[in-house]
Amino acid sequence: MTDSLLRTDPRLPTDSLLRIDDLHVEIPARDGDRRRTVHALDGVSLDLAPGEALGIVGESGCGKTMTALSVLGLLPGGARITGGSVAFAGTDLASAPEPVLRGVRGNTIGMVFQDPLTSLNPTMTIGAQVAEPLLLHKGVGKAEAWRRTEEMLRLVGLPKPGERLRTYPHQLSGGMRQRVAIAMALICEPALLIADEPTTALDVTTQAQILELIDELRTRLGMALILVTHDLGVIARRVDRVAVMYAGRTVERAGVRALFAAPRHRYTQALFAALPERAADASQPLATIPGLPPSPADRTRGCRFAPRCEFASERCETEEPPLSTDEGASRDAHAFACFHPVPPDADPVAQLVPAVPAPVPVPADDVLLRVTGLTKDYPLRGGPFALRRGAAVSAVAGVSLSVRRGETFGIVGESGCGKSTLGRLVVGMEPPTAGSIRFGERDPAALDRRARKAHRREVQLMFQDSYASMDPRMRVAAILREPLVIQGIGDRAGQDARIARLLDDVGLPRGAVDRYPHEFSGGQRQRLGLARALALSPSLVVADEPVSALDVSVQAQILNLMRELQREKGVAYLFISHDLAVVRYLADRVGVMYLGKLVETGPAATVFASPLHPYTRGLLDTADHADPGDGAGVRPSAAPLGGETPSAADPPSGCRFRTRCPYARDICAREEPMPAEPGAPGHAVACHFPLAPAAR
Repeated sequence: MTDSLLRTDPRLPTDSLLRIDDLHVEIPARDGDRRRTVHALDGVSLDLAPGEALGIVGESGCGKTMTALSVLGLLPGGARITGGSVAFAGTDLASAPEPVLRGVRGNTIGMVFQDPLTSLNPTMTIGAQVAEPLLLHKGVGKAEAWRRTEEMLRLVGLPKPGERLRTYPHQLSGGMRQRVAIAMALICEPALLIADEPTTALDVTTQAQILELIDELRTRLGMALILVTHDLGVIARRVDRVAVMYAGRTVERAGVRALFAAPRHRYTQALFAALPERAADASQPLATIPGLPPSPADRTRGCRFAPRCEFASERCETEEPPLSTDEGASRDAHAFACFHPVPPDADPVAQLVPAVPAPVPVPADDVLLRVTGLTKDYPLRGGPFALRRGAAVSAVAGVSLSVRRGETFGIVGESGCGKSTLGRLVVGMEPPTAGSIRFGERDPAALDRRARKAHRREVQLMFQDSYASMDPRMRVAAILREPLVIQGIGDRAGQDARIARLLDDVGLPRGAVDRYPHEFSGGQRQRLGLARALALSPSLVVADEPVSALDVSVQAQILNLMRELQREKGVAYLFISHDLAVVRYLADRVGVMYLGKLVETGPAATVFASPLHPYTRGLLDTADHADPGDGAGVRPSAAPLGGETPSAADPPSGCRFRTRCPYARDICAREEPMPAEPGAPGHAVACHFPLAPAAR
């Protein structure tokens, strides 16, 4: 199917590349014997100029992805467009027949889906999948399609593109699969690229590489971009204009600088206030949005944000505010749908952040966990390195750290640096190859079976994917009761009382005991995961990426809850994350890991303000911040932290970071740097050439 199928409708505007006008999408559903209608989109209006980048933000369930899918006619089964138009280059795709949509998909409009592993065909090679749009839309021969595919894979930065043509998706890392998905979306050089959460759960450097790749290709090909994400830091530096969605509607539209400088809708204000980097200081809780978004099956009168808005009036409950502006009807005007907007000159965050008691100081000598020289190697039994005798993956290589009672120790680093492996070693899920772990005065490895069972009460794990960590066939009561039964704690009545207290602690209704995990939202399931980790009253909780895939509002709720429980119960956290803003806010001390090594440790405020290791400095420079500043709309040419991470099966000699370090010298290849404290006491770095303490 070719571009000739597109017929311009003279009734539609042509001054925009894409214009969505009052779009409505409905999905039929059943509630027992009763039929109901889910209003997934209820009046969305957006427009996009050629070459422009538009960001769409909002909480999960607000309609971001549904809007993107509506453009290409990829709605879920049963869903249908019941009103409005989707004008692309003057053609209404909302009413276009399927042959026209097939001619558009992957040809003039490309799409990068959120999860590249599920969007790529596991039975087809990478080369065949990327070449397929060329064969379908451009009519080129197989040899030419193969040549262009290799060129595109090289363009998106895939190492050894000629070899990757014959590999399968499962043989690539997450970042590489995302590059393949981008190559497939761009192979036909579309006029518009839709990227739906392209960097969710990726570490800071991989995220920067993917986003800068999209920026570079967009500039080179002259494409327009729709970037769907809940990450406001990504939006701040990567788009020209922003649309904020809530409950299936567009509630605010503006240029990126105008929106971040002075949000007008109370919902946008609340999202900004929930950002960890917007907190006044680490002793203050994050502002949260009370309640939950309305169900798309319930059409309420008035403003849909009114039940969660502290500024709502009686008018908000009876009238729906229109999308209007104080600046006239121009396309670039700042539009918002709110009867009580934030004043243009007001501080949008300060008035929403409540005060709480100061945190209880942690005694410096009250060490709960002490890890010394911890090492974990995984023997290789296949692949090219397995030919070497004793070949192994060096996941954790001589890590030493301590965690005090009642404190939060943050672990940051890129994917594959050994953070999660370290967490599993600490909780005893895997035995170390070498080194020791002492919990208080005890060595868990030296305990007998009975004592080890009792020790397991003291250390619990909070998983990244709370849904996958729970048995979907068990109700909440059984999930929370299980550890109590295993440890022989209390009778049935005592266990019921303890479960009720746990639900109270994590802010869930006691009636939740009769529900299954799939009946909860993502934030509620993460609360259940925290309740499960606290069931045995542990002294230490290892939290492995507990908020990485959550909306900013839900993330704020979970972080506040963790701090509140820490203050009340004295629990310590080993908090593992790739989100630097979250770790900076939550952690008392922080450790930076690279390729199995701990390269820098110290007080979180000191490490983030004055890093000593070039790797830490690179992580901070690479991260996107929720502040467009003077760089809004200006794409950097390269990530501050570039290069490929070496394989843990064959790490570099000496300093493992030397192959990516701009300061590396001969000594870095010969000798491994030992931790030292060249700056403030307690701030240690393993580097032959540490940065000056005040370096920026």
